[in-house]
Amino acid sequence: MLDLTTDVVSLTTALVDIESVSRNEKQLADVVFAALQDVSHLTVTRYGNTVVARTHLGRAERVVVAGHLDTVPYADNLPAKLEGTRLYGLGACDMKGGVAVALRLAASVAEPVRDVTYVFYDCEEIEAERNGLGQLARKSPEVLAGDFAVLMEPTSAQVEGGCQGTLRVDVLVSGKRSHSARSWMGVNAIHGAGAVLARLAEYEPRQVPIDGLVYREGLNAVGISGGVAGNVIPDECRVTLNYRFAPDLSEEQAFAHVREVFHDYEVALLDSAPAAMPGLSHPAAAAFVEAVEAEPRPKFGWTDVARFTELRVPAVNYGPGDPMLAHTKDEFVEVEELRQCEARMRRWL
Repeated sequence: MLDLTTDVVSLTTALVDIESVSRNEKQLADVVFAALQDVSHLTVTRYGNTVVARTHLGRAERVVVAGHLDTVPYADNLPAKLEGTRLYGLGACDMKGGVAVALRLAASVAEPVRDVTYVFYDCEEIEAERNGLGQLARKSPEVLAGDFAVLMEPTSAQVEGGCQGTLRVDVLVSGKRSHSARSWMGVNAIHGAGAVLARLAEYEPRQVPIDGLVYREGLNAVGISGGVAGNVIPDECRVTLNYRFAPDLSEEQAFAHVREVFHDYEVALLDSAPAAMPGLSHPAAAAFVEAVEAEPRPKFGWTDVARFTELRVPAVNYGPGDPMLAHTKDEFVEVEELRQCEARMRRWL
């Protein structure tokens, strides 16, 4: 049984010690659900291994505070251990520290100035179709409705607004196959890939200001494949590109841009995920930034805040822990960041 009245450091320790590698969140979801059911001012609902707790005070605004319960696989980093000012252990940084903050707020802020929906979800660290927040957004989007959302991802207690979108494509370079002893009779597709790489080297990515944040884009080669045999001039080569695009573009617009850059090649979309607008102009967002006393910065990378943007809910990333430590064997969270995040979010609510 989780004790939600304990301090945030002890609660984080308890959460870390319940192993919850992706697809194995049931035990942790069970104890989170049981603990929140004892909180009289919350209505608690379970969707598989996703737990949702809501206040119903009739406030003018509703905000969503969300965090994932799962971790990457075990790396000889359990149980949790407190060493000086740092709490070490699997998920301490990503993101059981953030979950502990949200649970403390859910249990102890009985009359927030804004109604709150707390979401603790599963399967964030694996394939997107299993993501508990994504499943909730698809099947019961009304549960995630709100004026603003905070995703408790590790940000070193800084506000990171929105996130970049991402897509991967293959640019197909065609040639003509021949025997390598008679190479003049063929057209080498791998050699032809040089023109694709040269175009990328000359490409000038955009820097896009949104809500006072500047999102830097990037279009880069991340892989190349081709070749038939050691004595064959290849007739095909594929250059795989990753486009990290600013939140002012949809996935469709981003793909159209890449096709425009490589208008004279066949371009095949491999996968994509949408960007997220920061929404810092919204009153709830402005109040949040003021309360947490942090200078907002853009999120370079993709997070689940994008799912809120798809639901027209502006969102930011904010939580304890250095994101550079996420998924590492020696991940830890600073004790002071846990306490700071809780205190500042409590002030906001």
